Amino acid sequence: MKYRTLGKTNYQVSEISLGTWQLGSKWGEPFDETDAMQTLEEAYQAGVNFFDTADIYQDGHSEKAIGQFLAAHPDRQIYVSTKCGRGIEPNAISNYSRENLEQFVEQSLQNLGTDSLDLILLHCPPTDVYYRKEVFAALDDLKAAGKIKHYGVSVERIEEAIKALDYDISAVEIIFNIFRQKPADLFFKLAQQQNVGTIIRVPLASGLLTGKYTLATQFGQNDHRNFNRHGQAFDQGETFAGVDYATGVKAANELKDQLGTNNLAQTALRWILMFNAVSTIIPGASNASQIAANTGADNLPALTAAQMDLAKNVYQKYFEPVVKYRW
Repeated sequence: MKYRTLGKTNYQVSEISLGTWQLGSKWGEPFDETDAMQTLEEAYQAGVNFFDTADIYQDGHSEKAIGQFLAAHPDRQIYVSTKCGRGIEPNAISNYSRENLEQFVEQSLQNLGTDSLDLILLHCPPTDVYYRKEVFAALDDLKAAGKIKHYGVSVERIEEAIKALDYDISAVEIIFNIFRQKPADLFFKLAQQQNVGTIIRVPLASGLLTGKYTLATQFGQNDHRNFNRHGQAFDQGETFAGVDYATGVKAANELKDQLGTNNLAQTALRWILMFNAVSTIIPGASNASQIAANTGADNLPALTAAQMDLAKNVYQKYFEPVVKYRW
């Protein structure tokens, strides 16, 4: 495993890390603590030292499982990024009051079993939150009090990421993959200029970039890939990176053919690592084979200029006109 610096945190984090949305659970199934601990251990043994979670993942069980894992590895340097703000519905500006932020932080501290959070991110708040300096002032005060070491934002839109740079953020979590390339146009440059780390989420477009899906693929009733394809439950960009499913299947097959690979997932992750502004990628995993496949991308050779051009061409052909100005 190779490591990169996560912006002004100066944390040296694994290039391929772990997103824990599904930790200890398959879609719609109950939380399984044993599965969660095994997943974390497999990732750690593969060199992963950065876990991304949120207070709402598995109703807090994700944070608690990570807290147990940290307690079992007290002498190891493991970094945890958690998120807050989505636990109160609807996801409105009022959720991000000073009082609520303090409560969110206290709950995450308790769940993780620590006295200071390595990094906390506002969890895809409404765009207007980025224009409320009092929200970030509250985070500054929590940092000064030692409750958090660093803070940042998880965003839906590029404009939100750019606006967040007005504040003392340390990291931005953002969607970036072959089907969603806009962050590389301007945001990455601005983030580097301000020494802000980037955490890449939805790197495989909810599995489309594994190249394993077909038009006949069926997803479970409680799987967002079944019920949120058109943004019925939350932002459409969270599911298949917001791209049309049938188009995504076609584009993934074209990528496999043109790149000459049956291992599109690893190639897609390696494509992301070609951008120096990227600090870490947080694909999800629920078993050892998925972790091995994800972390194996770190050992692939750099993509050639021709391969990068092919990926750019597929993006421009199928997605740029549709997704670029939405997010």
